[in-house]
Amino acid sequence: MNKLLLNKKFIMIILLLILGSIFLACYKDDKADIVYIKGNIYTVDTKHPKVSAIAVKGQYLQYVGSNTGIHKYIGKNTKVINLKNKTVIPGIVEGHMHFPMLGENLLKIDAYWKPQLEIIAAVKEQADKLSDGEWIQGFGWNNEIWEDKNYPTKEILDTVSPNNPVALERTDGHMVWVNTLALKLAGITADTQNPQGGEILRDKDGNPTGCLVDNAIDPVYKIIPAFSKTRKKEALLKAQDQLFSFGITSCADAGSPISDIENMKESYQENKLKIRIYCMVSGLSEEDPAENAQVYFKKGPEIGLYDNRFTVRTIKVYADGSLGSRSAALLEDYSDRPGYKGMLMHTDEELYNIIKDIRKYGFQASVHAIGDAGVHQVLNVYEKVLKENPINDPRYRIEHFQVSTLDDIKRLAKLKVIPAMQPTHATSDKNMAENRIGPERIKGAYAWRKILNEGSIIACGSDAPVELVNPYHGLYAAVTRMDRDGNPAGGWYPEECMTREESLKSFTIWAAYAQFEDKIKGSLEKGKLADFVVIDRDYFTCPKEEIKNIKALKTVVGGTTVYEDIQ
Repeated sequence: MNKLLLNKKFIMIILLLILGSIFLACYKDDKADIVYIKGNIYTVDTKHPKVSAIAVKGQYLQYVGSNTGIHKYIGKNTKVINLKNKTVIPGIVEGHMHFPMLGENLLKIDAYWKPQLEIIAAVKEQADKLSDGEWIQGFGWNNEIWEDKNYPTKEILDTVSPNNPVALERTDGHMVWVNTLALKLAGITADTQNPQGGEILRDKDGNPTGCLVDNAIDPVYKIIPAFSKTRKKEALLKAQDQLFSFGITSCADAGSPISDIENMKESYQENKLKIRIYCMVSGLSEEDPAENAQVYFKKGPEIGLYDNRFTVRTIKVYADGSLGSRSAALLEDYSDRPGYKGMLMHTDEELYNIIKDIRKYGFQASVHAIGDAGVHQVLNVYEKVLKENPINDPRYRIEHFQVSTLDDIKRLAKLKVIPAMQPTHATSDKNMAENRIGPERIKGAYAWRKILNEGSIIACGSDAPVELVNPYHGLYAAVTRMDRDGNPAGGWYPEECMTREESLKSFTIWAAYAQFEDKIKGSLEKGKLADFVVIDRDYFTCPKEEIKNIKALKTVVGGTTVYEDIQ
């Protein structure tokens, strides 16, 4: 009898200990690590678009709601931050940029939209410092802002750098300005033929002028010594710091080779990279099957690595070039270059085979297409591949989608293809675009309102370093269709403006959707990643002219503050 009572007591003690442990675990789990109260918080959640408080536990949002409702999540170890009515928005999801390139350009001559004389002075300064034969590189020149808008020549660079090869990328990344020595080292002469998808600009006698377009740049790129691995990884951290300073918590890296992907992975493993990167693999053509896309076809997609910070599930290829370099493929001649329609990078059959392989190996397809012929070709190929081999939720993308026929805007929505666009391209290109394509085709160019009205969403980004990475410039451009100087008054084709709500969605939840990550980021909802930014003014109520001036005060990724303005 005593033995039975002892057994019962023992069992009761065990049960009480178990229940106590469960109670303590539940009690402990109920308290947040950090709560933010008394905020002006825009969630981009249609059910609860505006709240005043959020609770963070670990990497995730534990509560999103009112100042009253948050009290039960505050324990003795909970950090409480009073936002003092400051505005909070979801972390910016940069929808299309070049992450390693942005960092590496911070190591080069800054030619971004600089006067030609200033660029030449910077080249001379470098040439005076370097030993003969060392390369001088730079990025960002734009002839459209110069007094002489013609493409520059090798002779201009020769005057300041006769003994150092020079390669300066145009702002669109589709043209490189080189000097005579660079052409000589690359073996480019008057007898060199234009490659498929490239052009060597020439003078009246057929001699190279010093500007190379798209695939014609390859002989130069192949001989420029690459940055060391150490410098490349340093560049990644520089890019990360810049993005965090603007409240960008995630980015779509629009095409990187295997070497850069491995550098990013190593930087995550070293706990140095914190930003979330949705990485697209640079898919090369069939002529170079050993690299990049083929490697990942064997590996398969990599999703949610390093605590949902790094994903590789997209192959990026090119259909054409750029409007600024006149290498975008058009259905009809360029208005300012009769007899010339630009260039398609691939035949219809080549692009079809590439996209078919992307589908076969389970990757998302993403194709750069700027001209209406490029867009048309991509939509034709997507439609054919998906009809032959259907997929439930492909989320295929067209990067840029700058110029399109009105019929293809309708077809874009019908096929549920996502346009990844950059609002600042419209306000940067406005002085050039209509010259290139004329008043009729411009109606289908940078046509955000037409695209949205057909039922498509838009994933917005900057295309940095082609444009400045600052997302508030993009939000401002989307809402106003004006450049940062306020021109033209009232906006360039203002009927194509987005609303403030659409613009913010395009830089958050819609961009996240284009990355298959809308269930975990892009809006502030319970259970989603605690990625958000505190900004210095109310995005929805400030004068629209002030949107471009918004500053990030605090950037939080996965509940951890990664940037804070301490001024």
